[in-house]
Amino acid sequence: MTDTSNLPTLPSQPTNVDWPNGDWPTGTATTANHVALGDLLDHAFSDPNGDGKGPDDMGPTHAFVAIQGGKLVSEAYAEGYGPTQTYPSWSMAKSMLQALIGIAVRDGKMSIFDRVGAPEWPAGDPRAELTFDQLLRMASGLEFDENYVDGDISDTISMLFGEGKADVAHYAADKPLIHPIDSVFNYSSGTTNILVRALSTVLGDGEPLSAQDFEAFMRTELLDPIGVTHAVPKFDGVGTWIGSSYCFMTARDFARFGLLYLRGGWWGDRQILPNGWVDYARTQSKVPTGDDEFMGYGAHWWLEIAGPGTFSCNGYGGQYIVLVPEKDLILVRHGDSHDVQGDGVKRWIKDVADCFAVA
Repeated sequence: MTDTSNLPTLPSQPTNVDWPNGDWPTGTATTANHVALGDLLDHAFSDPNGDGKGPDDMGPTHAFVAIQGGKLVSEAYAEGYGPTQTYPSWSMAKSMLQALIGIAVRDGKMSIFDRVGAPEWPAGDPRAELTFDQLLRMASGLEFDENYVDGDISDTISMLFGEGKADVAHYAADKPLIHPIDSVFNYSSGTTNILVRALSTVLGDGEPLSAQDFEAFMRTELLDPIGVTHAVPKFDGVGTWIGSSYCFMTARDFARFGLLYLRGGWWGDRQILPNGWVDYARTQSKVPTGDDEFMGYGAHWWLEIAGPGTFSCNGYGGQYIVLVPEKDLILVRHGDSHDVQGDGVKRWIKDVADCFAVA
């Protein structure tokens, strides 16, 4: 699919460690600086101003989970939160969609180079040439304003909460091209929802699945096999999963999803994702991602938040699943950080990862 020669090797599950089909096996972290890790966790869960808003640089943290060597090695929750509570995915759900598309590729139902197709794009419309690959890499060229904080109502807000909420894929697919296809990176929740409907149409042999049938596909093919028992996806008025934003799960279940990718798409002796799919997710797109000092972008996964070779699912408010192959490490963080605190959370994530040693 892409040049993967520079990617770090993904670690295998240790032979003496059970897969977390039920409870996570527990163990001790391999840390380079145990004291620093404790200080970072104390800071994340602190409330120095006594107002429930957490530290000024990163806002409140609600949950933290660390998995190393396939074992739960660290876990912490704020008061009022816990391991059985579900947390919002926000845009971490985008990476879950990437997995679902991979399953369809595995089963021979489609290729990433197939045209997406949309009823809004008639024959002869240049948008009709868009492929799954181009949308997965956020290089569609479609107009979409991904903004959560400015005073103007952005496309994201309109799609999720305003005029587009009844049919999120239609709202996004109706947008015009404003750049040549595959020339500009534009991170877009609308793009993801177009992909959800397109996948649903592939699975339904030309007609989108009902919400009930699509959720059954999610559970049967992805969630159940990796032991996720608390997932709550959300659908719009026409039955499209809002894959840009909504799949509530526990912190431990988000870590299970991370483990699937850290293990190259395998779970025990079952191959859930096709060969090369995880490498496709974690390979930098040929379209530059801009000036973000922390991250690049692959195929619906972010890259290098915790250093070279790392890759992550990122969600609004500071939701993260971070994979560090070199250390066989998964970090999950849930919280409620404001946009201006985003860089502080990213620095904290990298500092936490740096506290762990190679397993």
